[in-house]
Amino acid sequence: MLEHPTLDKLASLKLTGMLEAIQEQRQMDAYAELSFEERLGMLVDREETVRKNRLIAGRMKRAALRHEASVEDINFRHPRGLDRRLILSLATCQWIHIRRNCIITGSTGLGKSYLACALAQKAIREGCSARYERLSRLLAQLTAARHDGTHTAKIAALAQIDLLILDDWGVAPLNDDNRRDLLEIFDDRYDRKSTLITSQMPVNTWHAYIANPTFADAILDRILHNSHRIELAGPSIRKDKADAAELQEQQEVGNCNVTLQIGGGNASVS
Repeated sequence: MLEHPTLDKLASLKLTGMLEAIQEQRQMDAYAELSFEERLGMLVDREETVRKNRLIAGRMKRAALRHEASVEDINFRHPRGLDRRLILSLATCQWIHIRRNCIITGSTGLGKSYLACALAQKAIREGCSARYERLSRLLAQLTAARHDGTHTAKIAALAQIDLLILDDWGVAPLNDDNRRDLLEIFDDRYDRKSTLITSQMPVNTWHAYIANPTFADAILDRILHNSHRIELAGPSIRKDKADAAELQEQQEVGNCNVTLQIGGGNASVS
């Protein structure tokens, strides 16, 4: 039987998984029937699981994903042109390991950001680092960083992320500093890390959006030719959800009216 000093040492060594497992084993007689090697193996397995979960939780916090999304919860039934085979292929994260990019385009309300966050969550579970950034906010932060001396460090930090999500490409116009920042980001990441871009704008309009032929050629050359593309089209999922919620609310009000009329004579709901 382990004494408290040994448990205290496990706690001081931050072996919390083993500590929890030992305390469980001490409280259950069934573990006494196992061999030393079997019980030790279970302790090690618990410690490994706790550490993996801790790492995933840390990566999720640093990723700051916009949605709590997962590949398993993606809606393939909605008619938006989503290729199940492509999504399941991307969910293996092989494209990240070989440092390819991904572009998701389509009109608003089709779940582009959700898909991006679902793929990022899967990448985190597979051991990759990820970071969600709304492009307009990121560029504003980099502009501010030029004045406080942190610009170089911020650009360098972006270069280290295994999967960088740039959401809402094309929402705000670009100035020369923005174009330089984008070129630096994509040049640092080209053939080294993966970037996922979402946009309401078709890819064939991106050159005009950048609005400077020299920068546009250089930036797009580092994005497009090694990218998987997901082009969504169809009715807005967001609108369908709102319509469904409104219909359900009307049904509930109707049911409430019927109940009141039955139970209270002329009672009604205004």
